[in-house]
Amino acid sequence: MNWSQLLSLKRFGDTKKRERNLQDETRLGFEVDYDRIIFSDSFRSLQDKTQVVPLSKTDFVHTRLTHSLEVSVVARSLGRVIGKEILKRYPSLVDEGFQSNDFGAITATAALAHDIGNPPFGHSGEKAIGEYFTNGNGLQFKNELTDKQWEDLISFEGNANGFKIVNESSSSSQGGLRLTYATLGAFMKYPKESLPKKPTTHIADKKYGIFQSETAVFNDVVDDLGLKNPKTGRVNRHPLAYIVEAADDICYTIIDFEDGINMGLIDESYALEYLIKLVKNNINSEKFHSLKHTKERVSYLRALSINTLISEAINVFLDNEAAILAGEYPHSLLDKCKYEAQISDIIKISVDKIYRSKEVVEKELAGYKVLGFLLDVFLTALNNKFEGELTNYDKLILQVLPEKYREPAGNLYDRILSICNCVAGMTDGSALQLYKKLHG
Repeated sequence: MNWSQLLSLKRFGDTKKRERNLQDETRLGFEVDYDRIIFSDSFRSLQDKTQVVPLSKTDFVHTRLTHSLEVSVVARSLGRVIGKEILKRYPSLVDEGFQSNDFGAITATAALAHDIGNPPFGHSGEKAIGEYFTNGNGLQFKNELTDKQWEDLISFEGNANGFKIVNESSSSSQGGLRLTYATLGAFMKYPKESLPKKPTTHIADKKYGIFQSETAVFNDVVDDLGLKNPKTGRVNRHPLAYIVEAADDICYTIIDFEDGINMGLIDESYALEYLIKLVKNNINSEKFHSLKHTKERVSYLRALSINTLISEAINVFLDNEAAILAGEYPHSLLDKCKYEAQISDIIKISVDKIYRSKEVVEKELAGYKVLGFLLDVFLTALNNKFEGELTNYDKLILQVLPEKYREPAGNLYDRILSICNCVAGMTDGSALQLYKKLHG
Protein backbone atom coordinates (compact mmCIF):
# COMPACT_ATOMS: atom_id res chain seq x y z
CA MET A 1 0.00 0.00 0.00
CA ASN A 2 1.13 3.57 -0.58
CA TRP A 3 -0.17 6.75 1.00
CA SER A 4 -0.84 8.63 -2.23
CA GLN A 5 -3.25 5.93 -3.35
CA LEU A 6 -4.72 5.45 0.13
CA LEU A 7 -5.72 9.14 0.26
CA SER A 8 -7.93 8.83 -2.81
CA LEU A 9 -10.54 11.55 -3.33
CA LYS A 10 -12.50 9.38 -5.76
CA ARG A 11 -16.27 9.09 -5.28
CA PHE A 12 -18.78 6.64 -6.69
CA GLY A 13 -19.31 7.29 -10.40
CA ASP A 14 -16.10 9.27 -10.97
CA THR A 15 -14.45 8.59 -14.33
CA LYS A 16 -11.25 10.54 -13.72
CA LYS A 17 -8.95 11.08 -10.76
CA ARG A 18 -9.57 13.97 -8.38
CA GLU A 19 -6.25 15.71 -7.76
CA ARG A 20 -5.55 17.01 -4.26
CA ASN A 21 -3.81 20.11 -5.66
CA LEU A 22 -7.01 21.10 -7.46
CA GLN A 23 -9.28 20.90 -4.40
CA ASP A 24 -11.13 23.96 -3.11
CA GLU A 25 -9.53 24.55 0.30
CA THR A 26 -12.74 26.14 1.58
CA ARG A 27 -14.77 23.04 0.66
CA LEU A 28 -12.32 20.14 0.79
CA GLY A 29 -13.63 16.76 -0.40
CA PHE A 30 -12.81 14.96 2.83
CA GLU A 31 -14.68 17.63 4.80
CA VAL A 32 -17.69 17.30 2.50
CA ASP A 33 -17.82 13.66 3.65
CA TYR A 34 -18.21 14.84 7.25
CA ASP A 35 -21.08 17.13 6.33
CA ARG A 36 -22.90 14.37 4.46
CA ILE A 37 -22.76 12.08 7.48
CA ILE A 38 -23.91 14.81 9.88
CA PHE A 39 -26.99 15.61 7.79
CA SER A 40 -28.00 12.00 7.14
CA ASP A 41 -31.13 10.48 8.68
CA SER A 42 -29.19 7.43 9.84
CA PHE A 43 -26.77 9.55 11.84
CA ARG A 44 -29.58 11.52 13.50
CA SER A 45 -31.22 8.31 14.68
CA LEU A 46 -28.17 7.60 16.86
CA GLN A 47 -29.48 10.14 19.39
CA ASP A 48 -31.92 7.46 20.63
CA LYS A 49 -29.75 4.38 20.35
CA THR A 50 -28.00 2.59 23.17
CA GLN A 51 -24.35 3.08 24.00
CA VAL A 52 -24.32 1.54 27.48
CA VAL A 53 -27.82 1.35 29.00
CA PRO A 54 -30.80 0.78 26.68
CA LEU A 55 -33.66 3.28 27.00
CA SER A 56 -31.85 5.20 29.71
CA LYS A 57 -33.44 8.49 30.68
CA THR A 58 -30.43 9.61 32.72
CA ASP A 59 -29.10 12.85 31.29
CA PHE A 60 -25.40 12.06 31.64
CA VAL A 61 -25.43 8.60 30.04
CA HIS A 62 -24.02 8.51 26.53
CA THR A 63 -26.06 7.57 23.48
CA ARG A 64 -24.61 6.32 20.20
CA LEU A 65 -24.78 9.92 18.98
CA THR A 66 -22.70 11.49 21.76
CA HIS A 67 -20.34 8.52 21.65
CA SER A 68 -19.85 8.91 17.89
CA LEU A 69 -19.18 12.64 18.20
CA GLU A 70 -16.58 12.03 20.91
CA VAL A 71 -14.89 9.25 18.92
CA SER A 72 -14.77 11.61 15.95
CA VAL A 73 -13.01 14.30 18.00
CA VAL A 74 -10.42 11.82 19.26
CA ALA A 75 -9.92 10.38 15.76
CA ARG A 76 -9.38 13.86 14.33
CA SER A 77 -6.65 14.58 16.89
CA LEU A 78 -4.98 11.25 16.19
CA GLY A 79 -5.20 11.76 12.43
CA ARG A 80 -3.75 15.24 12.43
CA VAL A 81 -0.72 14.38 14.56
CA ILE A 82 0.00 11.18 12.65
CA GLY A 83 -0.59 12.97 9.34
CA LYS A 84 1.99 15.60 10.21
CA GLU A 85 4.60 12.88 10.72
CA ILE A 86 3.57 10.95 7.60
CA LEU A 87 4.09 14.10 5.49
CA LYS A 88 7.61 14.39 6.90
CA ARG A 89 8.32 10.77 6.00
CA TYR A 90 6.86 11.07 2.49
CA PRO A 91 7.58 14.60 1.12
CA SER A 92 6.03 13.69 -2.25
CA LEU A 93 2.62 13.84 -0.53
CA VAL A 94 3.23 17.52 0.20
CA ASP A 95 4.04 18.06 -3.46
CA GLU A 96 0.65 16.54 -4.31
CA GLY A 97 -1.03 19.05 -1.99
CA PHE A 98 -1.85 16.85 0.99
CA GLN A 99 -1.91 18.41 4.46
CA SER A 100 -2.01 17.00 7.99
CA ASN A 101 -5.60 18.16 8.34
CA ASP A 102 -6.57 15.81 5.48
CA PHE A 103 -5.69 12.85 7.70
CA GLY A 104 -7.74 14.37 10.51
CA ALA A 105 -10.74 14.99 8.25
CA ILE A 106 -10.72 11.41 6.93
CA THR A 107 -10.43 9.79 10.34
CA ALA A 108 -12.96 12.17 11.94
CA THR A 109 -15.57 11.33 9.28
CA ALA A 110 -15.00 7.58 9.38
CA ALA A 111 -15.22 7.71 13.19
CA LEU A 112 -18.38 9.80 13.03
CA ALA A 113 -19.99 7.07 10.92
CA HIS A 114 -18.51 4.06 12.70
CA ASP A 115 -21.77 3.15 14.53
CA ILE A 116 -24.21 4.34 11.87
CA GLY A 117 -25.29 0.77 11.05
CA ASN A 118 -25.84 -0.42 14.62
CA PRO A 119 -29.39 -1.61 15.46
CA PRO A 120 -31.40 -0.61 18.55
CA PHE A 121 -30.50 -1.98 21.99
CA GLY A 122 -26.73 -1.96 21.53
CA HIS A 123 -24.72 -5.01 20.54
CA SER A 124 -27.53 -7.23 21.80
CA GLY A 125 -29.55 -5.83 18.88
CA GLU A 126 -27.13 -7.43 16.43
CA LYS A 127 -27.44 -10.73 18.30
CA ALA A 128 -31.23 -10.45 18.41
CA ILE A 129 -31.39 -10.09 14.61
CA GLY A 130 -29.08 -13.08 14.18
CA GLU A 131 -31.09 -15.09 16.68
CA TYR A 132 -34.26 -14.59 14.63
CA PHE A 133 -32.64 -16.52 11.79
CA THR A 134 -30.86 -19.19 13.83
CA ASN A 135 -33.68 -20.05 16.23
CA GLY A 136 -36.72 -18.03 15.17
CA ASN A 137 -39.08 -18.02 12.21
CA GLY A 138 -36.29 -16.80 9.97
CA LEU A 139 -34.82 -20.31 9.98
CA GLN A 140 -37.29 -21.21 7.22
CA PHE A 141 -35.20 -19.24 4.69
CA LYS A 142 -31.90 -21.10 5.19
CA ASN A 143 -32.18 -23.55 2.28
CA GLU A 144 -33.06 -20.77 -0.16
CA LEU A 145 -29.90 -18.76 0.42
CA THR A 146 -26.20 -19.22 -0.30
CA ASP A 147 -23.83 -19.94 2.58
CA LYS A 148 -22.50 -16.37 2.53
CA GLN A 149 -25.96 -14.83 2.38
CA TRP A 150 -27.06 -16.98 5.31
CA GLU A 151 -23.97 -16.07 7.33
CA ASP A 152 -24.71 -12.37 6.72
CA LEU A 153 -28.05 -12.88 8.49
CA ILE A 154 -27.19 -15.21 11.36
CA SER A 155 -24.11 -13.12 12.21
CA PHE A 156 -25.75 -9.77 11.48
CA GLU A 157 -23.05 -7.13 11.77
CA GLY A 158 -23.51 -3.41 12.37
CA ASN A 159 -20.26 -2.60 10.55
CA ALA A 160 -21.50 -4.25 7.36
CA ASN A 161 -24.88 -2.55 7.75
CA GLY A 162 -23.10 0.78 8.09
CA PHE A 163 -21.19 0.19 4.85
CA LYS A 164 -24.53 -0.61 3.21
CA ILE A 165 -26.16 2.57 4.54
CA VAL A 166 -23.50 4.97 3.29
CA ASN A 167 -23.24 3.30 -0.13
CA GLU A 168 -26.78 2.20 -0.96
CA SER A 169 -28.31 3.93 -3.96
CA SER A 170 -31.74 5.51 -3.71
CA SER A 171 -34.10 7.17 -6.16
CA SER A 172 -32.51 10.51 -5.29
CA SER A 173 -28.85 9.51 -5.05
CA GLN A 174 -26.84 6.92 -6.97
CA GLY A 175 -24.07 5.60 -4.76
CA GLY A 176 -25.67 6.67 -1.50
CA LEU A 177 -23.75 9.43 0.30
CA ARG A 178 -20.93 9.14 -2.27
CA LEU A 179 -18.14 9.44 0.29
CA THR A 180 -14.53 9.61 -0.85
CA TYR A 181 -12.88 6.23 -1.14
CA ALA A 182 -10.24 7.25 1.41
CA THR A 183 -13.03 7.76 3.98
CA LEU A 184 -14.70 4.47 3.02
CA GLY A 185 -11.35 2.71 3.43
CA ALA A 186 -10.84 4.21 6.89
CA PHE A 187 -14.42 3.22 7.79
CA MET A 188 -13.82 -0.48 6.98
CA LYS A 189 -12.34 -1.89 10.17
CA TYR A 190 -13.09 -5.40 8.91
CA PRO A 191 -12.57 -5.45 5.11
CA LYS A 192 -13.92 -8.93 4.52
CA GLU A 193 -17.12 -10.85 3.79
CA SER A 194 -18.88 -12.92 6.45
CA LEU A 195 -17.21 -16.13 5.22
CA PRO A 196 -14.68 -17.48 5.86
CA LYS A 197 -15.34 -16.68 9.51
CA LYS A 198 -12.25 -15.46 11.40
CA PRO A 199 -9.80 -17.05 8.95
CA THR A 200 -6.78 -15.61 10.82
CA THR A 201 -5.92 -14.02 14.16
CA HIS A 202 -5.38 -10.65 12.44
CA ILE A 203 -7.49 -7.91 14.07
CA ALA A 204 -9.06 -7.10 10.66
CA ASP A 205 -10.53 -10.64 10.57
CA LYS A 206 -12.17 -10.41 14.00
CA LYS A 207 -15.56 -9.58 12.43
CA TYR A 208 -16.79 -8.86 8.92
CA GLY A 209 -17.68 -5.57 7.28
CA ILE A 210 -19.39 -6.32 3.95
CA PHE A 211 -22.77 -7.84 3.10
CA GLN A 212 -23.09 -9.79 -0.15
CA SER A 213 -25.22 -6.93 -1.49
CA GLU A 214 -22.24 -4.51 -1.39
CA THR A 215 -19.44 -6.66 -2.82
CA ALA A 216 -19.30 -4.67 -6.08
CA VAL A 217 -18.71 -1.29 -4.44
CA PHE A 218 -16.37 -2.94 -1.92
CA ASN A 219 -14.21 -4.36 -4.70
CA ASP A 220 -14.12 -1.00 -6.46
CA VAL A 221 -12.93 0.72 -3.27
CA VAL A 222 -10.34 -2.00 -2.66
CA ASP A 223 -8.95 -1.71 -6.22
CA ASP A 224 -8.82 2.09 -6.14
CA LEU A 225 -7.03 2.23 -2.77
CA GLY A 226 -4.69 -0.67 -3.55
CA LEU A 227 -5.75 -2.69 -0.51
CA LYS A 228 -5.41 -6.12 -2.12
CA ASN A 229 -2.32 -7.89 -0.78
CA PRO A 230 -0.46 -9.38 -3.78
CA LYS A 231 1.34 -11.92 -1.57
CA THR A 232 -1.61 -13.36 0.31
CA GLY A 233 -4.58 -12.37 -1.86
CA ARG A 234 -6.39 -11.04 1.24
CA VAL A 235 -7.63 -7.46 1.54
CA ASN A 236 -5.48 -5.32 3.81
CA ARG A 237 -7.00 -2.97 6.33
CA HIS A 238 -6.61 0.71 5.40
CA PRO A 239 -3.97 2.16 7.76
CA LEU A 240 -6.31 4.94 8.91
CA ALA A 241 -8.83 2.30 10.04
CA TYR A 242 -6.39 1.53 12.87
CA ILE A 243 -6.77 5.13 14.02
CA VAL A 244 -10.57 5.02 13.86
CA GLU A 245 -10.52 1.79 15.86
CA ALA A 246 -8.14 3.28 18.45
CA ALA A 247 -10.38 6.34 18.88
CA ASP A 248 -13.38 4.07 19.47
CA ASP A 249 -11.41 1.88 21.90
CA ILE A 250 -10.23 4.91 23.86
CA CYS A 251 -13.71 6.38 24.17
CA TYR A 252 -15.66 3.30 25.08
CA THR A 253 -12.99 2.15 27.54
CA ILE A 254 -12.83 5.43 29.44
CA ILE A 255 -16.23 7.05 28.87
CA ASP A 256 -18.35 3.93 29.44
CA PHE A 257 -16.39 3.54 32.69
CA GLU A 258 -17.18 7.17 33.57
CA ASP A 259 -20.88 6.54 32.89
CA GLY A 260 -20.79 3.54 35.19
CA ILE A 261 -19.36 5.64 38.01
CA ASN A 262 -21.87 8.46 37.49
CA MET A 263 -24.76 5.98 37.44
CA GLY A 264 -23.59 4.46 40.72
CA LEU A 265 -22.91 1.05 39.17
CA ILE A 266 -19.21 1.34 39.98
CA ASP A 267 -18.02 2.53 43.40
CA GLU A 268 -16.20 5.85 43.10
CA SER A 269 -13.16 5.02 45.25
CA TYR A 270 -12.69 1.69 43.48
CA ALA A 271 -13.05 3.27 40.06
CA LEU A 272 -10.79 6.25 40.70
CA GLU A 273 -8.06 3.88 41.79
CA TYR A 274 -8.03 2.28 38.34
CA LEU A 275 -8.11 5.56 36.45
CA ILE A 276 -5.28 6.95 38.58
CA LYS A 277 -3.17 3.91 37.68
CA LEU A 278 -3.58 4.90 34.04
CA VAL A 279 -2.58 8.56 34.48
CA LYS A 280 -0.23 8.43 37.48
CA ASN A 281 2.64 9.93 35.46
CA ASN A 282 0.60 12.94 34.35
CA ILE A 283 -1.73 13.73 37.23
CA ASN A 284 -1.56 17.01 39.15
CA SER A 285 -2.23 15.74 42.67
CA GLU A 286 -2.88 19.19 44.11
CA LYS A 287 -5.51 19.96 41.45
CA PHE A 288 -7.11 16.53 41.83
CA HIS A 289 -7.48 16.78 45.60
CA SER A 290 -8.96 20.28 45.29
CA LEU A 291 -11.94 18.90 43.36
CA LYS A 292 -14.93 18.49 45.68
CA HIS A 293 -17.42 16.39 43.72
CA THR A 294 -17.32 12.90 42.24
CA LYS A 295 -18.28 14.12 38.80
CA GLU A 296 -15.48 16.70 38.78
CA ARG A 297 -12.85 14.17 39.88
CA VAL A 298 -14.01 11.60 37.34
CA SER A 299 -14.14 14.22 34.58
CA TYR A 300 -10.58 15.34 35.33
CA LEU A 301 -9.25 11.79 35.27
CA ARG A 302 -11.24 11.00 32.11
CA ALA A 303 -9.65 13.91 30.25
CA LEU A 304 -6.17 12.90 31.40
CA SER A 305 -6.80 9.26 30.50
CA ILE A 306 -7.96 10.09 26.98
CA ASN A 307 -4.93 12.33 26.38
CA THR A 308 -2.61 9.61 27.70
CA LEU A 309 -4.09 6.98 25.40
CA ILE A 310 -4.09 9.32 22.40
CA SER A 311 -0.35 9.89 22.83
CA GLU A 312 0.23 6.17 23.22
CA ALA A 313 -1.82 5.26 20.13
CA ILE A 314 0.14 7.79 18.07
CA ASN A 315 3.44 6.27 19.20
CA VAL A 316 2.34 2.71 18.46
CA PHE A 317 1.07 3.66 14.98
CA LEU A 318 4.20 5.56 13.97
CA ASP A 319 6.52 2.88 15.38
CA ASN A 320 4.71 0.24 13.31
CA GLU A 321 3.80 2.28 10.23
CA ALA A 322 5.90 0.17 7.86
CA ALA A 323 4.25 -3.07 9.03
CA ILE A 324 0.81 -1.45 8.85
CA LEU A 325 1.45 -0.31 5.26
CA ALA A 326 2.56 -3.82 4.38
CA GLY A 327 -0.63 -5.28 5.88
CA GLU A 328 1.47 -7.13 8.44
CA TYR A 329 0.41 -5.52 11.72
CA PRO A 330 -2.16 -7.93 13.22
CA HIS A 331 -3.09 -6.05 16.41
CA SER A 332 -5.19 -3.04 17.35
CA LEU A 333 -3.06 -0.09 18.44
CA LEU A 334 -4.07 -0.35 22.11
CA ASP A 335 -3.64 -4.12 22.29
CA LYS A 336 0.14 -3.76 22.31
CA CYS A 337 0.54 -0.45 24.11
CA LYS A 338 2.28 -0.01 27.46
CA TYR A 339 -1.07 0.56 29.20
CA GLU A 340 -2.53 -2.75 28.05
CA ALA A 341 -2.87 -4.11 31.61
CA GLN A 342 -4.63 -0.99 32.93
CA ILE A 343 -7.03 -0.94 29.96
CA SER A 344 -7.80 -4.61 30.48
CA ASP A 345 -8.60 -4.02 34.17
CA ILE A 346 -10.97 -1.15 33.36
CA ILE A 347 -12.79 -3.16 30.68
CA LYS A 348 -13.22 -6.13 33.03
CA ILE A 349 -14.86 -3.89 35.62
CA SER A 350 -17.13 -2.33 32.99
CA VAL A 351 -18.22 -5.77 31.81
CA ASP A 352 -19.01 -6.99 35.32
CA LYS A 353 -20.55 -3.83 36.74
CA ILE A 354 -22.17 -2.16 33.71
CA TYR A 355 -22.70 -4.44 30.71
CA ARG A 356 -23.92 -7.32 32.92
CA SER A 357 -25.86 -5.17 35.37
CA LYS A 358 -29.48 -6.13 35.99
CA GLU A 359 -30.81 -2.95 34.35
CA VAL A 360 -28.85 -3.56 31.14
CA VAL A 361 -29.63 -7.29 30.93
CA GLU A 362 -33.36 -6.80 31.48
CA LYS A 363 -33.60 -4.19 28.72
CA GLU A 364 -31.50 -6.26 26.34
CA LEU A 365 -33.86 -9.18 26.89
CA ALA A 366 -36.75 -6.92 25.95
CA GLY A 367 -34.82 -5.96 22.82
CA TYR A 368 -34.72 -9.60 21.69
CA LYS A 369 -38.49 -9.80 21.90
CA VAL A 370 -39.08 -6.45 20.20
CA LEU A 371 -36.70 -6.91 17.25
CA GLY A 372 -37.67 -10.55 16.63
CA PHE A 373 -41.35 -9.62 16.46
CA LEU A 374 -40.82 -6.66 14.12
CA LEU A 375 -38.63 -8.71 11.77
CA ASP A 376 -41.28 -11.40 11.63
CA VAL A 377 -44.30 -9.23 10.85
CA PHE A 378 -42.44 -7.08 8.30
CA LEU A 379 -40.84 -10.02 6.49
CA THR A 380 -44.11 -11.94 6.38
CA ALA A 381 -45.95 -8.98 4.88
CA LEU A 382 -43.24 -8.20 2.31
CA ASN A 383 -42.87 -11.83 1.21
CA ASN A 384 -46.65 -12.24 0.99
CA LYS A 385 -46.80 -9.17 -1.22
CA PHE A 386 -44.11 -10.65 -3.47
CA GLU A 387 -46.06 -13.94 -3.68
CA GLY A 388 -49.37 -12.12 -4.31
CA GLU A 389 -50.85 -13.48 -1.06
CA LEU A 390 -51.35 -10.30 0.98
CA THR A 391 -53.77 -10.51 3.90
CA ASN A 392 -55.59 -7.46 5.20
CA TYR A 393 -53.25 -7.46 8.20
CA ASP A 394 -50.22 -7.52 5.86
CA LYS A 395 -51.59 -4.51 3.99
CA LEU A 396 -51.79 -2.56 7.22
CA ILE A 397 -48.30 -3.66 8.26
CA LEU A 398 -46.86 -2.43 4.96
CA GLN A 399 -48.39 0.99 5.65
CA VAL A 400 -46.33 1.11 8.85
CA LEU A 401 -43.10 0.42 6.94
CA PRO A 402 -41.17 3.44 5.64
CA GLU A 403 -42.07 3.94 1.99
CA LYS A 404 -38.72 2.87 0.56
CA TYR A 405 -39.10 -0.63 2.05
CA ARG A 406 -42.61 -1.37 0.80
CA GLU A 407 -41.76 -2.69 -2.67
CA PRO A 408 -40.34 -6.23 -2.45
CA ALA A 409 -37.15 -7.02 -4.34
CA GLY A 410 -37.26 -10.00 -6.66
CA ASN A 411 -34.40 -11.65 -4.79
CA LEU A 412 -35.21 -13.24 -1.39
CA TYR A 413 -31.87 -12.26 0.15
CA ASP A 414 -32.37 -8.62 -0.84
CA ARG A 415 -35.90 -8.64 0.61
CA ILE A 416 -34.71 -10.06 3.90
CA LEU A 417 -31.72 -7.73 4.12
CA SER A 418 -33.89 -4.69 3.40
CA ILE A 419 -36.11 -5.53 6.38
CA CYS A 420 -33.07 -6.14 8.59
CA ASN A 421 -31.77 -2.75 7.48
CA CYS A 422 -35.16 -1.17 8.24
CA VAL A 423 -35.37 -2.64 11.75
CA ALA A 424 -31.71 -1.86 12.46
CA GLY A 425 -32.38 1.74 11.47
CA MET A 426 -35.01 2.21 14.16
CA THR A 427 -34.21 3.91 17.42
CA ASP A 428 -34.63 2.14 20.75
CA GLY A 429 -37.72 4.20 21.54
CA SER A 430 -39.41 3.92 18.14
CA ALA A 431 -38.90 0.14 18.00
CA LEU A 432 -40.39 -0.29 21.47
CA GLN A 433 -43.31 2.03 20.72
CA LEU A 434 -44.15 0.23 17.46
CA TYR A 435 -43.93 -3.14 19.21
CA LYS A 436 -46.44 -1.96 21.81
CA LYS A 437 -48.81 -0.50 19.18
CA LEU A 438 -48.80 -3.69 17.10
CA HIS A 439 -49.68 -5.64 20.24
CA GLY A 440 -52.67 -3.38 20.82
